[in-house]
Amino acid sequence: MIHETLSVSQVALPEQQMYDWQPFPLALECRTASATLPQVTAWLATQRDDLLAQAGICGAILFRGFPLATPVDFDGFVAAFGLENFPYDQSLSNAVRVNRTPRVFTANEAPASVTIFLHHEMAQTPIFPSRLFFFCEQAAASGGATPLCRSDILWQQLVERCPQFAQACAERGLRYTNVMPPAADVTSGMGRSWQSTLRADSREQAEQRLKTLGYEWQWLDDGCLRATTPRLPAVRDLGAGRRSFFNQLIAAYHGWKDTRNDPAKAIVHGDGTPLDAQAVATVAELAEGLTFDIPWQTGDVALVDNFVTMHGRRPFSGIRRVLASLT
Repeated sequence: MIHETLSVSQVALPEQQMYDWQPFPLALECRTASATLPQVTAWLATQRDDLLAQAGICGAILFRGFPLATPVDFDGFVAAFGLENFPYDQSLSNAVRVNRTPRVFTANEAPASVTIFLHHEMAQTPIFPSRLFFFCEQAAASGGATPLCRSDILWQQLVERCPQFAQACAERGLRYTNVMPPAADVTSGMGRSWQSTLRADSREQAEQRLKTLGYEWQWLDDGCLRATTPRLPAVRDLGAGRRSFFNQLIAAYHGWKDTRNDPAKAIVHGDGTPLDAQAVATVAELAEGLTFDIPWQTGDVALVDNFVTMHGRRPFSGIRRVLASLT
């Protein structure tokens, strides 16, 4: 693809996957050594429709070699797509994050040793983004990959391996329970306080927000808030006969564990019945087999279609700064 003096080419990645003759993820490299950010944003503005369509087909696009170094550069990159911003402070995300610009924030403040399991962003809430952008401001010394998994392919395999469980998820949906602390807990991958999560200064405001969203709740003696979602879908129709396993089942069942939360109590079917533990193990096994780990290089950007692709975070050593922006 060419735009004036900006040369962008499709490239191959080690262990890149292929589905229906489409690479996962699609990888694009800027070949113009002296490229400037204005050139990049101009190119993105002309290519946006094609890029968004490609992300919806392939699941994710990795941009490499583009002239991005700072959160402000990344902000400009995302803004060039002309998509509505989904601010962190208006989300119901469990994660503790820190804004770097109004559009850009840290992906997760959890310690380097914490694994963040595969999930669709905010699929455990009634309000979720459609697309995610990640920016590697600094790659880790080791580890720290962002695993990606095509949930449409996962759904196909799940239907074949566990048809009854797949049907139960499709028909009954899922409910999630999360215990939120009264103050941010950065030692946890899900340590966002209830005040921040619900944009509430008081219990009364929090309860009103929960009531509006259809949640059930309970205040605990230590000031924490246990909240349970209404029935949420577990499967999403992508059109053209495609469906994705759109939920946070793997993350909730395996990863929602801290001093407040027990994964065994974090997720049930929408009618309150427990999940088949063996089937959940099969889901996790299938997903891991489909996973591609982004081999981050400093300056990389990834565009992830949140309806098609799950993501997570591997443990790491050294300093890792991966920023996010939601639309």
